[in-house]
Amino acid sequence: MARKIPLSWLQLTRDKSRLAVALAGIAFADILMFMQIGFRDALYYSNVRLHSSLNGDIVLINQQSNALLAMEQFSQRRLYKALELQAVESVHPIYLDYTTWRNPITGRPRSILIFGMNPESNLFDLPGVQSHLEQLKQPDVVLFDRSSREEYGPIASQFKGGNTLIAEVQRRRVKVGGLFTLGTSFGADGNLITSDVNFLRIFRNRQRGLIDIGLIRLRAGQNPNVVAQELRNHLPQDVNVLTKQEFIDFERNYWATSTAIGFIFSLGTIMGFIVGTVIVYQILYTEVSDHLSEYATLKAIGYTQKYLLMVILQEAFLLACLGYVPGWIFTMFLYSRAREATLLPIFMSYSRAITVLILTILMCFISGAIAVRKLRSADPADIF
Repeated sequence: MARKIPLSWLQLTRDKSRLAVALAGIAFADILMFMQIGFRDALYYSNVRLHSSLNGDIVLINQQSNALLAMEQFSQRRLYKALELQAVESVHPIYLDYTTWRNPITGRPRSILIFGMNPESNLFDLPGVQSHLEQLKQPDVVLFDRSSREEYGPIASQFKGGNTLIAEVQRRRVKVGGLFTLGTSFGADGNLITSDVNFLRIFRNRQRGLIDIGLIRLRAGQNPNVVAQELRNHLPQDVNVLTKQEFIDFERNYWATSTAIGFIFSLGTIMGFIVGTVIVYQILYTEVSDHLSEYATLKAIGYTQKYLLMVILQEAFLLACLGYVPGWIFTMFLYSRAREATLLPIFMSYSRAITVLILTILMCFISGAIAVRKLRSADPADIF
């Protein structure tokens, strides 16, 4: 018994060069969308890694603070006032600021983000921090982020080799006492962690007691949302009380709505979708135009407009699936190269892969629906 080959497949494969051009165009559009969404998600994820790592339940920040890179200081008396609530177990001040790090090999300066905390409590759930808290109790000792960009110097390799590393931070000599892992972001290419005492030694113009982040730990069984609301009523209005998740959303929202970066990546995704739609439309429109007499014959022998529409939409679906595969493969290669070049967390995720696949199918269906309008002019009386 002969196998029935779909008309849509026969139409697509009749002209191999045209099919190859169509698949290349769809793959190109998919790559554009993958890269734009990938960079956007890397932007959001990289800028909230520190927020996610905080070992606490509630965060206090100045009401005027916009994001981690634009923090305003507030009095730690606000933080200690939170201890008046029985649900609060402990409070922990955190200092942060940008300063200049000089590459110990080349001497070139580069901006770096430094955090100061009390080493008696591990406030960051990051690899390498817990095991080096004792070193932070020593004067002028810092922990270096092994995921920082290479422009800061071969710190990680030198430290692993057993070498004593002395660097200059804010014109003060410090010793690298250990490594931890946080990673770069759009706001910082490198990170340091030190004790609050060492932090104030480095930033001599900073006043003790004026902190950037207040971290609150609650007693077991307490609901962070309920306690956060109690703190909002209990504390003065010059501080913003956020749960840990709200602090993460606060940072993410800043990058998504208050900067041009989030808009640019979203716009790039839309442009990729439009480019793909135009390419597929041109292919399908040409396909319909070249076979207009055949479609008219089908209409003459009784095939409906709906059937012809289904043929075109089947072609669009096949194009979407066939073009998606090379686009996905090449994107994986580009993600790897971009990750190596920028050190940003650019990875393929299932949700992103499915999202772009759905966008590709939708893109091709829209093109097919527009192109099929040409079939309305396929009148047998005019053609024959």
